[in-house]
Amino acid sequence: MKASDKPSHDGRPDDNGGLSYPCGTPPEPGHGREIRPGVRWLRMHLPWALTHINLYALADDDGWAMVDTGAQTRETLASWTRALAAEDALAGKRITRVFVTHMHPDHVGMAGWLTRRFDARLWMTRLEYLTCRTLVADTGREAPDDAIRFYRRAGWKDDEIEHYRAIFGGFGRVVYALPDSFRRLHDGERVRIGAHEWCVIVGNGHSPEHACFYCEELKMLISGDQVLPRISSNVSVFPTEPDADPLGDWIASIAKLRAAVPDDTLVLPSHGEPFRGLHARLDRLAAGHEKSLARLRRALAEPKRSIDVFGALFARPIEGAQLLGMATGESLAHLNYLVARGEVVRESGDDGASRYWLKAARM
Repeated sequence: MKASDKPSHDGRPDDNGGLSYPCGTPPEPGHGREIRPGVRWLRMHLPWALTHINLYALADDDGWAMVDTGAQTRETLASWTRALAAEDALAGKRITRVFVTHMHPDHVGMAGWLTRRFDARLWMTRLEYLTCRTLVADTGREAPDDAIRFYRRAGWKDDEIEHYRAIFGGFGRVVYALPDSFRRLHDGERVRIGAHEWCVIVGNGHSPEHACFYCEELKMLISGDQVLPRISSNVSVFPTEPDADPLGDWIASIAKLRAAVPDDTLVLPSHGEPFRGLHARLDRLAAGHEKSLARLRRALAEPKRSIDVFGALFARPIEGAQLLGMATGESLAHLNYLVARGEVVRESGDDGASRYWLKAARM
């Protein structure tokens, strides 16, 4: 789950883990900061526990190509109105293209509004675009039976299931209608934006086909949620693909980014502050999951439901519906990882809940 590490005493991020933060304090919503000539850092407010998202504007011909857009909220709309006029943000110049790293609402939410206002093209990977369209189409639907069975197998109680029914279909409420066509981004593709060429590096695990953008000339990586400086991105299993192995995909993506991008690169993340120390951060993320898997293996000496292993995986108590959903998805990602590698057995109990145990414990 995304959970902040502690900042330093003055509220700024510290350099634990070999990271440094050379770009100063974040800009206020609706304003921006120049990181390099032709690269600007903007920030938008989010109405959730994670309170902000970073957006990046890249000089592109006579305007700006935007990377990510913020969620569709009244506050974000007001911030966009300010940003489009503010000299320190976009200075009244048009948006030429909209690049979206992935389909989560804080990244894609205002893409439809921007593309329509400026007659600009949306650039996304195919799976992110199509998955977003599918989730938006769930708006107003009743929760499907498959999803109810999924959470019952995880061990949810009746009141937790009823709350899920009540909130199901909320994704589309914070996503402006996407355009009906898009320009597909491919892994390894090189895209020229203004004076510079950016290589698309696709990662997996946090979302289906997450696009990062690396510019060798500028020594910059726009990492989206694939690499964050102080929080770990959620890696979850969802009802639509209950046997998925997103953690395996995520661990492979960490290795892929480490091999493809040099350590001296300035990383521009979606949350937190731009930082240096990419390889140290990737190593720490990989080591964190290995430690979680080791604790999980110890916990599975006896059969456990996915909700029974929260204590082995998370340092804080799981309270509230949002945390319960994220924790369930992430615990299943770790369990499915071990099942896929033949380490763990999964069986359904008389109560309909799935239980997991370490294969070696029953031999």
